[in-house]
Amino acid sequence: MALDRRAFLSTCSRFGLASTLFPGALYTLAAQEKTGSDEKTKITPEMIHAAAALAGVTITAEQKQMMLDGLNQQHEAYDAIRKLHLPNSVPPAYIFDPLPPGAKVNAERHEPRYSTAPAMGTLPANLEELAFASVVDLGDLVRRKKVSSTNLTEMYIARIKRYDPTLHFVVTITEERALAKAKEADAEIAAGKYRGPLHGLPWGAKDLLAVKGYPTTWGAGGFEKQSFDEDATVVKRLDAAGAVLIAKTTLGALALGDKWFGGRTRNPWNPKQGSSGSSAGSASATAAGCVAFAIGSETLGSISSPSTRCGTTGLRPTFGFVPRTGAMALSWTMDKLGPICRAVEDCAIVMQAIYGPDGEDLSTRDAAFNWNAELHWKSLRVGYLHKEFAPEKEQPHEEKQTASLTEQEKKKAEHRRQAAAAARARRDYDRKYDLAALDKLRSMGVNLVPLELPDLPYGAMTPLLEAEAAAAFDNLTMTGRDKLLTEQSEDDWPNIFRTARFYPAVEYVQANRARSLAIREVSRLFENVDVIVTSTNSEQLVATNLTGHPAVILPNGIRGDDAPVPPKVDTGEDDSIGGPGTPVSITFLSGHYDDAKLCSFAKAYQDATGFEKEHPKL
Repeated sequence: MALDRRAFLSTCSRFGLASTLFPGALYTLAAQEKTGSDEKTKITPEMIHAAAALAGVTITAEQKQMMLDGLNQQHEAYDAIRKLHLPNSVPPAYIFDPLPPGAKVNAERHEPRYSTAPAMGTLPANLEELAFASVVDLGDLVRRKKVSSTNLTEMYIARIKRYDPTLHFVVTITEERALAKAKEADAEIAAGKYRGPLHGLPWGAKDLLAVKGYPTTWGAGGFEKQSFDEDATVVKRLDAAGAVLIAKTTLGALALGDKWFGGRTRNPWNPKQGSSGSSAGSASATAAGCVAFAIGSETLGSISSPSTRCGTTGLRPTFGFVPRTGAMALSWTMDKLGPICRAVEDCAIVMQAIYGPDGEDLSTRDAAFNWNAELHWKSLRVGYLHKEFAPEKEQPHEEKQTASLTEQEKKKAEHRRQAAAAARARRDYDRKYDLAALDKLRSMGVNLVPLELPDLPYGAMTPLLEAEAAAAFDNLTMTGRDKLLTEQSEDDWPNIFRTARFYPAVEYVQANRARSLAIREVSRLFENVDVIVTSTNSEQLVATNLTGHPAVILPNGIRGDDAPVPPKVDTGEDDSIGGPGTPVSITFLSGHYDDAKLCSFAKAYQDATGFEKEHPKL
């Protein structure tokens, strides 16, 4: 079954409510009883009874009386903390570590070894012919002074202005900053001060990264004029590498989906569809040849999903590899920052510039990312998740009595049946691309070892993301400012945040204990293999985001003219709606902090297939 972040959040919020959530329920019930006077609302036996009914817990009258004093003290403690008005940038007093017991991390750093770009003797007459060139090629041209950073920057900014009205992938063009940095890069390179392969290359930052002097909107209504006085660490590091920030790219409001306060970011391959999210603009702009590369973030699919939809290559690093200082927090134990590019080595080059501790994000570990484009990848042991490549089991058709249904109910039931059949047909069609990837790897001499993902309730662990997100945006909910967000359905943040308030601390801890089991069990897979090949839109997406393992998502072909047609309306709940002429993806996974090794293997596959060279005809 195809999975994506929006669908998981929706499903988990519904299950979270059913699992019941005593402390949050009491607090919410008490808040609803406030009259407008300054007098504190006290928790009553009736409230305990209502909360217990939600929780499915039986509490006697005597027990309720015993609980009252303690619960009212808890209630007062909630208010005392809330009066601190904690900003989004303040993390909890704990640090998530994705490593299982006994794991060792290599901290010894080596000089990176990059590919040698084929020397281009003559530049194209039209500079825009370089718009889809790789970071490797563009960096070489700038290094050899065949093209200036200023000219590249002006070319990409012009393309942004031309295509953004259709694709809606940029919140803010940082033109003044960009042109100043580009001129600075040209002067340094002319003087012999070359900073490396990103020097002078224009890039886009997902607009949850703070950039001094410009709005950082988080894509959300009510935050359009928000700004910060310091650049995010990743922005500082790319500045130090000589890269040129030209745009703040869109994200779905507060990092959910592809709808933001300015509209919906579109897929360059089919502008009738959204680009998926939440790194919507980073993927769309990169795919459209409007930046050399971009930075995205992933909590539960936000690099993977838009990379799949837009045909870009994304690296979701190991949790704790890239510092998140200056980035919007959604889930302190799941947020990751990573590059979205046109090719795997582009991702490795960007990763080389942004990884490592900064002394601020205490979850960032001192591990080495030693990129070697010449790594002997054939020595790597490779597995694949067998069940994800197997044909989907036919679900038994349930005959239901329709005599008692109204005509409208019959139409809805028939619509659901047709939609399910169409989704299955799309999955069946796309599976041939996954199987072709296995065949290609075998033809490359790779011995594929069949594996299975440990059988654990990964979806049941994801409400902890919602609980952390609700805490990160507590003030938004409690002040009613969540009404400013443009999306207000049951699957959107305002409702998810409210539902998460019913998730108890005990269940949050229990979910994290289950997560520890998941980390140990998934990590055991990498005792026998170095890399795992997997379908992108599957259960592994949830599992590996919970366990903090890295992933490379790369293009795996273009759907043919015989592909099932996409639905008329893109609801944002299925990243595989596709249709003729749209890209598909494949995903490679590895052990924690083996990101460089993972990229080396993915590069070998990409070199053998060349799908990254395909780009949309805008």
